[in-house]
Amino acid sequence: MTTPSTVTPLYLPSKDQLGLVAVGFSGGQCKPGVDAAPESLIQAGLLDDLRGPLGYTLHYDDKIHTYDDVLPKEDPPIDGMLRPRTVSAVTEKLASQVYEHAKEGRLTLTLGGDHSVAIGSIAGAAKAIKERTGMAMNVIWVDAHADINTPQTSTSGNIHGMPCAFLTGIADPDPAFSWLRSLYTNGGAIEAKRLVYIGLRDVDVPEKKIIRDHGIKAFSMHDIDRWGIGRCVEMALEYLAGLDRPDIKGDVKGEERVGGGYVYEGLGPVYLSLDVDALDPMWAPSTGTPVRGGLTLREGDFICECVHATGALVGMDLVEVNPIAPGYTPESIGAKETVRAGCSLIRCALGESLL
Repeated sequence: MTTPSTVTPLYLPSKDQLGLVAVGFSGGQCKPGVDAAPESLIQAGLLDDLRGPLGYTLHYDDKIHTYDDVLPKEDPPIDGMLRPRTVSAVTEKLASQVYEHAKEGRLTLTLGGDHSVAIGSIAGAAKAIKERTGMAMNVIWVDAHADINTPQTSTSGNIHGMPCAFLTGIADPDPAFSWLRSLYTNGGAIEAKRLVYIGLRDVDVPEKKIIRDHGIKAFSMHDIDRWGIGRCVEMALEYLAGLDRPDIKGDVKGEERVGGGYVYEGLGPVYLSLDVDALDPMWAPSTGTPVRGGLTLREGDFICECVHATGALVGMDLVEVNPIAPGYTPESIGAKETVRAGCSLIRCALGESLL
């Protein structure tokens, strides 16, 4: 039986206040169905698990937001980007929603939707965290894809492959995402050095260059095969902790701290953005861009458990579940398994433990 977490949060005033935004949006890519993911996750019992066994007070407006009121009537490409005004309007609105939760000191959970929604969720959370704690927010991006193409390097024009470029300021937000510039500090909504990838295995050639040129920390499936998921997560957290405490380099102390969890000295606020396609299609087949050779469900859960155990988690996205991905229906086994996997990842990030 799952019970409420014993981990004391480092950057939240309370451990049981959760702000949730459900985003039924698929405009960052061209395949229908990912907009139905929030409803599928909720119907699978996610909210009951969060309120019941995990003990959260849920701040949720009982709506799956489609943002029809802000969508433009016409939306021709800009710099090769498809539906740029649509994605911009939706993510700007989402940024304000997440900000309102985060400024009150709530842990935030955004249910997507495609991964373009992270432009809004992360920007809104980063602004609130900076205002409330004075600290820069770190992002752990768990994904098969780097999502750091710029409009100039993208071959598809789909903005769900660009959020990291806009969030870090590597891509110029003007003119399509001009609203984002007001949230930039040190050149971006988040600093490129505070972005860490886990699970990469389908990275475009221009993205590889961007990652190298900007010194972005990345753990591909090669690294996970070589070192194991445990060591890779340790190295990711140690790296992020060392950014704010270079004198101690973020070394893990190993002992449990008061309230549970493990100490990564110096680790600042962490946002976890998780694309379900980080998992191997064996575990999450019903997604828009599945790639073989990925994480097991247990490895994905382990990442979430470890981030939660630090006490530094301030927000999370779960995106790219698609109940009607090609070859699937909402009632098919593959779609149901993918939804169950998404629920499991969320529960582990929010405190579910094996013991």
